[in-house]
Amino acid sequence: MARIDYSNKIKGDNVAKAKANELNMSPKHSIEIAGLIRHMRVNEAIAYLNEVVKLKKAVPFRYFNRNVAHKRGLPGNWDAGRYPVKASREYIRILESVKKNAEYIGLDAENLEIIHASANRGRAQKAFFPRAMGRATPKVRESVNLEIIVREVA
Repeated sequence: MARIDYSNKIKGDNVAKAKANELNMSPKHSIEIAGLIRHMRVNEAIAYLNEVVKLKKAVPFRYFNRNVAHKRGLPGNWDAGRYPVKASREYIRILESVKKNAEYIGLDAENLEIIHASANRGRAQKAFFPRAMGRATPKVRESVNLEIIVREVA
């Protein structure tokens, strides 16, 4: 796989980055979570996503919301939502990573704001489901490239 650079070229002494390529999760779920956590504090985002994993809070689905049921208590006066547990676990992992990266370069881990969060579709792997009577059905395994950039705020 080729190395993919960050899509947003933010530089500075108070900026930390983290990136993960070809994660095995839904691109639609990851795009919705990226829109949710953008401009949040890192600790708030981790706490919210932990509640999503426990099925206590839902993620508002703003783009991919066809046939999505309404959920109570969604932020931002929104109605459609889901509980993307698998994608939330991966986001928690990358948020912990960017927190550690920020600590390593000397930033205060308690005052980090997410200034850039993006999820892009990764490489698709084609495979087949074996079926009865010697037939097969094609399937596509989707992957996601995540990147998070945080800035220390006072």
